Amino acid sequence: MRHAPAPAAARSPSPPRPPGYPLLGHLPWIARDAPGFFTKCARDHGGVVALALGGWPAVLVSDPRVIEPILVRSHASYIKHNFFWRHVRAIFGEGLLTSNGALWQRQRRLAAPAFAGRKLDGYGDVMVRMTEEMLGSWAPGQVRDLHADMMGLTLRIAAKTLFGSEVEEEVERIDHAVTLLMEEIAARYARPVLIPDAVPLPGHIRYRRSIEVVETVIARIVEERRARPTDTGDLLSLYMQARDEDGRGMTDRQLRDEMVTLLLAGHETTALVLSWAWYELARHPRTQERLAAEIDAVLCDRPATVEDLRRLPFAESVAKESMRLYPPGWAIGRETTEEVEIGGYRLAKGTTVIMAPWVLHRDPRHFDDPDAFRPERWEDGLEERLPRFAYMPFGGGPRVCIGGRFSMMEAVLILVTIARRFRLAPVPGRETVPFPSITLRPKGGVWVEPRARGDA
Repeated sequence: MRHAPAPAAARSPSPPRPPGYPLLGHLPWIARDAPGFFTKCARDHGGVVALALGGWPAVLVSDPRVIEPILVRSHASYIKHNFFWRHVRAIFGEGLLTSNGALWQRQRRLAAPAFAGRKLDGYGDVMVRMTEEMLGSWAPGQVRDLHADMMGLTLRIAAKTLFGSEVEEEVERIDHAVTLLMEEIAARYARPVLIPDAVPLPGHIRYRRSIEVVETVIARIVEERRARPTDTGDLLSLYMQARDEDGRGMTDRQLRDEMVTLLLAGHETTALVLSWAWYELARHPRTQERLAAEIDAVLCDRPATVEDLRRLPFAESVAKESMRLYPPGWAIGRETTEEVEIGGYRLAKGTTVIMAPWVLHRDPRHFDDPDAFRPERWEDGLEERLPRFAYMPFGGGPRVCIGGRFSMMEAVLILVTIARRFRLAPVPGRETVPFPSITLRPKGGVWVEPRARGDA
């Protein structure tokens, strides 16, 4: 079912707005439980709801038909919003995740060939091999935080596919720095007040030092590549070879920003898909058994390859269902660059527009039993029948995630490689709850007990 458009005469000049606090507006509710608050707003007030983020005017949009012009038809009237990204400019710089306008368009054109065609397929063996290496340290009955395992694994894969062998000796150093960066980013998103980086808070000091570690490693590798330009087959090589229509490539600063963006945002997205998938699989043993049966039928007793992916539809459905219930980018934001009309309402220039996949993906009008983990829902062509933007795990429009295919391939190959060797059981007494930072993280970790296949 879809939203029925309101008659023109019934439309008001501004969207409905739930009551809020003086000065703070709706920030206290958002800080307490943003996904729950956004869901209630959409259910109680409709597809376009006015919000106040302190002194920042905002709207929450949960009608797929209204999202389409924002992300596609009229996307030039919106930029990546400042309300959220102002917290992390120092680390992401002007990479594809945060840049706007002509700079973003140029960078996107330069980066696109690296993710096109079958170039990514060559990384499949790296993903499977590194997963097998990780599993070599697992033992049946050993309690593990799967989220920590997945973060470490996908970071090592990201470092290898970005920089080749040149970073292997420094992976542990980068891992520690990236962990501190992610913790500080999460802490910043938990507070509505922007505290400048120059304020010497302990978290800010760790943040700046961690940025220096990552920047130093990337700068060294770029400098060495400039001195001895060769095609090493990794993403950095492809980025360095890219040229625009004037024959110009990326500057060292642009390379830095894009490599940091891919290293941090890219590896965490896949780790989250896997963490939430195993959280649910551990709680649904029959679904886990069905996944294992598909793997046994396709692979017998050999490692997975990229060529196997098309024959593992249920594994792909598990990843899709993980992203439906727990979208890594649980909220997407834009900021209007001029006065616009959306859903029959006029919005002033500078209004923050929030689109929450968390809300869209759990809408009962589009998904039966929307809070249930049911990978089988994707087997009968559901994705093709859904309204456009009712399901948007990688965003949409020109700014759709450039690494979406890479992430999906990686998630399914890792999922299958783990499920081929182990079945995972939940650990009693360990609570996992969604924590909405810049991404949707599992607060408390995802604690599981690996058991050898066939054990009771």
